[in-house]
Amino acid sequence: MAAPGGAVSCEDFAEFQEFLRVMRTIDDRIVHELNTTIPTASFVGKIDASQTCKELHQSLMDAHTSRERIIKNCIAQTSSVVKTLREEREKAQDDAALLKQLRKEQTKLKLMQSELNVEEVVNDRSWKVLS
Repeated sequence: MAAPGGAVSCEDFAEFQEFLRVMRTIDDRIVHELNTTIPTASFVGKIDASQTCKELHQSLMDAHTSRERIIKNCIAQTSSVVKTLREEREKAQDDAALLKQLRKEQTKLKLMQSELNVEEVVNDRSWKVLS
């Protein structure tokens, strides 16, 4: 299972979350993947289970690395936006729209940071099943 192509937008948190959900499909289906990877007695000679397991392991590693990179990239982008908005807020203290935008971006940043925790749980679960 390959990760979906294309870049993820960090602007819209719902889109970001949906992108991660799709990318986590390999983790959600890990038990199924293992069941289809390990041959039954009648297929033992026809399928190289060792090679197939190695490929599944590599796919899982690639997916985890890719998701972590995407999450950290979005956190960095959003942190930069928050920093810029804070600097603007220092100059225009009574700008309510700016304050609202800053709060919105800070909330999005916290949600993205929490995705790192979700990612850790998802990854741990998959590795426990695979080992």
